[in-house]
Amino acid sequence: MFSALGRLANTHPRRVLGVTVLFFVIAGVLGGPVAGLLNSDNDSFSDTGAASAQAINQIEKAAGQDAAPSLIALVDVDDKMALKETSAMLRDDASVAQVVGGPDKGPQFLSKDGTKTYYAAIYRSGVDADKTTERLRDELGRIKGVRVGGFGPAYQEVNEHVEDDLVTAELIAFPLLFLVSLWVFRSAVAALLPLLVGGLTIVTSLLIVRGINEFVDISIFALNLITGLGLGLAIDYSLFLVSRYREELERVGPGAEAVRRTVATAGRTVAFSAVTVAGAGLALLVFPLRFLYSMGIGVTVVALAAAAVSLIVLPALFAVLQHRVNALAPRRWREAQVAESRAEVQGFWYRVSKFVMRFPVGTAIAGAAILLALGTPFLGVKFTGVDATVLPDGSPSKTVDTVLRQDFVGAESSPVIVAVTAPESEQSELEAYASTLGSLDGVAQVAPPRFLGDDTWQLDVIPEGTTLDDKTLDLVGDIRDTKAPGDVLVGGASAEQVDQVKSIAANIPLALGILAVLTFITLFLMTGSVILPIKALLMNVLTISATFGVLVLIFQDGRFEGFLDYTSQGALESSQPVFLFAVVFGLSTDYAVFLLTRIKEARDAGAGERESVALGLQRTGRIVTAAALLFAIALGAFATSQIIFIKELGIGTALAVLIDATIVRAMLVPSLMALLGRRNWWAPPFLRRLHDRIGIREGGPAELDRVDA
Repeated sequence: MFSALGRLANTHPRRVLGVTVLFFVIAGVLGGPVAGLLNSDNDSFSDTGAASAQAINQIEKAAGQDAAPSLIALVDVDDKMALKETSAMLRDDASVAQVVGGPDKGPQFLSKDGTKTYYAAIYRSGVDADKTTERLRDELGRIKGVRVGGFGPAYQEVNEHVEDDLVTAELIAFPLLFLVSLWVFRSAVAALLPLLVGGLTIVTSLLIVRGINEFVDISIFALNLITGLGLGLAIDYSLFLVSRYREELERVGPGAEAVRRTVATAGRTVAFSAVTVAGAGLALLVFPLRFLYSMGIGVTVVALAAAAVSLIVLPALFAVLQHRVNALAPRRWREAQVAESRAEVQGFWYRVSKFVMRFPVGTAIAGAAILLALGTPFLGVKFTGVDATVLPDGSPSKTVDTVLRQDFVGAESSPVIVAVTAPESEQSELEAYASTLGSLDGVAQVAPPRFLGDDTWQLDVIPEGTTLDDKTLDLVGDIRDTKAPGDVLVGGASAEQVDQVKSIAANIPLALGILAVLTFITLFLMTGSVILPIKALLMNVLTISATFGVLVLIFQDGRFEGFLDYTSQGALESSQPVFLFAVVFGLSTDYAVFLLTRIKEARDAGAGERESVALGLQRTGRIVTAAALLFAIALGAFATSQIIFIKELGIGTALAVLIDATIVRAMLVPSLMALLGRRNWWAPPFLRRLHDRIGIREGGPAELDRVDA
């Protein structure tokens, strides 16, 4: 395959580039509007097959309307005109089945100081809730003094902020990426190539995701990942290909041979690196939550698209540009680049690795201790869900949510909704059951049971605490354990959070197994060793634990709120650690692949055990560090997001790649390689024979020279 890619680039480079331009235009036209097609429903973080979802479905089917209000309109009691217009608008809307609330409907609908009231709209079953909410938000927003909130508007505001944040992140990332690339490559032409590949990767991924979305509902939150990760991976792969091509220019001069060697060496590494990252995406597909499996689809698509674009477009550009890939560079930069490529054994990373390998035990202990210390705070992690609190301060839905929590009695939490299957004749038994639920710890009150038809009763249990606090979540389990006069299903926001955590926990072993097996197989095929894959797995875990610990210190404990412009929820959103674990695991393996292949290349060329490590680190150190920095910029730009869990995603990924490229690659890798020596490459005889038959051979310069001879 790699020989064919090299021949294609050398024989038809302009044709390849022409097709690329045409494809870019088509992909942009077809894939560009994908944001308006992806799923923006408020169940992206719920397990739609869980008991909580079944409870809501049963109630909605029996009642012909939603089980709980989707929209809340907050109005000042003294504004009679606003009260009248709001009530009439909601009650006259064909999509609204029921309106509850108002100043004359009881004390629970009046604020503690008597100045505010609210109306809650319950939609009919089967209506397009998203369009209904969007329309009512617009119409109610025209009434002076009315503030709109509730679950429906909150999720729409989250989606709107996500789309705006995407544009902001791109505007921040692209100029910074170009400047850093210019510093890394010391050439304007070479610096533009990663950005070109990044843009092509993003539009390609959007086109593919649009096609997948025709068969599987993909969450709109995947857009942020596609942009950030697509840009980061494309830059990573471009860095390694461009840097290798420049090495080959120095070695054999411009022409077809330099392109061929680049594709045969770095191209092969890029391809199998993409497989490891795509494997991380595949691990996320086992989770039933739309947010997680959408992210899994995004990771897989982006990794493969970035590799495909890098391996097809860049070699063609090399064939056309040849030595001009180093054009638009000041003379001092050109001289520095040539000096660096020729002074291999005097380079910074060579000296660092030699120093580390003089004290391997101490360095390994120090590196592991740092990572373990950073990871310790994760032992106290708390989890929460997605609600209006993830929005920035001042957002209408968050304002309404805050007012309801603080100024109204009994509105701090959405009810725990209980669906009981029993005939209408068992009303007395249901009333006794309601009384039993009212005696449970954490219950403020229980609404009288309502018969909805189709042998279905609904009971609304109002908790004492907020929707997502520990006491309310424990209450869900207590209700499920309480004996009832019929089959019971428990739903509502609190039950959804309980089921979400349960669903994630149940699928984690399978996801971890997929990650570990794919990583082990890929690294074994590349190295022929069983020790190196095991070491890579352990170092990945250390990187991830350190990242999680720092996220707890920042977002759970509420540090740097002013600097990062967020308000802590006192916990991490429960799906974020799973997503970050998979993505960071894939990226850490990605960098391990690049480093280990260069170490193996030097070793196969005759270098000693420690010398091959030093040479491998020198040849990749600057590029891996630059790749990590560029990747941190690409995804770290989402630290500017106004949505807290998107901010967690961006900062978490940026931290992980920087930790991996510094502490892990500079301290742990050379020290452990030095400690184990030849044992790094050990494998049982039967696996060694297997690797001899099917293993991946990188094909370094010496081997390529032997082939040419």
